[in-house]
Amino acid sequence: MRLSVIIERMKIIPDYTLLFCDDDIVVLNKKSGLLTAADKNDSDSPRLDVIAQKKLGTLHAVHRIDSGASGIVIYARNREAAAFLSRQFAENRAKLTYHALIHSRVLWETERVSLKLLPDGDSNHRTAVNARYGKACTTAFCNLGAAGVFNWISAVPEIDRVQQIRAHLKSLGLTIVCDSLFGSPSKGVFLSEIKRAWNGDEDKERPLLSRLALHAYSLSIVHPVTAEEMTFVAPYWKDMDALRKQLEKIFGVNPIR
Repeated sequence: MRLSVIIERMKIIPDYTLLFCDDDIVVLNKKSGLLTAADKNDSDSPRLDVIAQKKLGTLHAVHRIDSGASGIVIYARNREAAAFLSRQFAENRAKLTYHALIHSRVLWETERVSLKLLPDGDSNHRTAVNARYGKACTTAFCNLGAAGVFNWISAVPEIDRVQQIRAHLKSLGLTIVCDSLFGSPSKGVFLSEIKRAWNGDEDKERPLLSRLALHAYSLSIVHPVTAEEMTFVAPYWKDMDALRKQLEKIFGVNPIR
């Protein structure tokens, strides 16, 4: 059984990185702030599929990641491939692993949350835990290491519903850094706040990271035509990687193993 791991950036474009492309699938590493497909609650935000189609042709969405998150998104290039990939996600045979930086240290090595979730469950259009009307789903969390007042974790959602990771973390009393929807408003993470000997100008300092610290890091699927098992890895974008490097330098913890 052959495993293909594609980690090189093939081509850099402002809104996404092209990780892999053939006649049937396209794998992209998207920046934070882009929808992956049409959203009835947000018709004005820029969409990755619309942007990428200008260079790659027609793309069919087979899964989603939150617009605030960065990382791996796979699209099909024809209807047959779309049906095949959609089944993999629906049947939990596609494995999508996220990395996140959260507030507060955690004591567990692994944690598993199985709670029913209701999309658009409140006035802020947040996904909410709802035992009666929600849809069943599970998220497996793993502790990747504490870094001061923060903690790196990985999250593997089964089914992967809208805002699933963030809602399940909220049920544990945890929030992702710079998640103003499920946590508190934040101006971002500043080097002066995590480094003791910092001699910069506070008035001119810019945050290392000022967006949701959630990244779809890796994806494993079976190719719709060749039946090859493929794993793709999406490097952190510059902002999240800058924060990772600083936290590693200060606290000796690296979530990329």
